[in-house]
Amino acid sequence: MASRASSETAASPAPARIPELPGLGTTWYRRGPRYWLRRTVNALFLLTVLAFFCYIALVLYSGAPRTYLPRGVRTGWDVTQAVASCVALVWGWTKQRRSHREALLAPPSPGRVAGAARDSRRRVPGLVALGRGLLLLAAPLMPMLAAWCVGWFLALLTVREYPTEVGARRWLEAQTGRSGTS
Repeated sequence: MASRASSETAASPAPARIPELPGLGTTWYRRGPRYWLRRTVNALFLLTVLAFFCYIALVLYSGAPRTYLPRGVRTGWDVTQAVASCVALVWGWTKQRRSHREALLAPPSPGRVAGAARDSRRRVPGLVALGRGLLLLAAPLMPMLAAWCVGWFLALLTVREYPTEVGARRWLEAQTGRSGTS
């Protein structure tokens, strides 16, 4: 049997206030059917977005620049792209797993998670505008970028628990420990 997630401990009474985590709400505390349903829905949504992204990447890749290449060069270019995409997929996977391992060593508290989400929402409009410009320049590299993203997201979706869950659980334990001693 696989080892238990650190949040799967013996049944204990629920604290008065369980913090909500982005994408999981308060379901992370009990890890019951609602929790797994939310994780599955989140994963399916991300995989749908990734499928669309990969489709756009392939459409951009098979566009005008590639069609002007001679047949022999085009074949070599396609093989190079396929190999580079496989390497990028593995690279994305390992990058995410290392980041996840590091995040588990110092998981964020619920307050830090909310602050990071707020900061991210402020940066998004500028990043979208930057992304549109880079998209045109990066069309030949889009398959590799898409493969990297697929590897990164697959590694993210296949972890047993997220660092935000670990951080929230440690925060709750600290709150419970403080309230029990006063």
